[in-house]
Amino acid sequence: MKPLAIILIVVGIAMLIFKGVSYSQEKNVANIGPIEINTTEHKNIEWPIYEGVIALAAGVVLLVVGKKQR
Repeated sequence: MKPLAIILIVVGIAMLIFKGVSYSQEKNVANIGPIEINTTEHKNIEWPIYEGVIALAAGVVLLVVGKKQR
């Protein structure tokens, strides 16, 4: 339980600090002989703040419950 709790706490804090992730993806539009035409698409993955709070709270609860069982 303790490793899972620590992972949830770390992920929850990271989700609160970083509101999302952005990345670029290069796509090949056309390939005509030796000529290549490429385009770059920028994409964002965002998550709500409450998901980070839920992950953090779940990790804390698991950590506390694991200590009480001992």
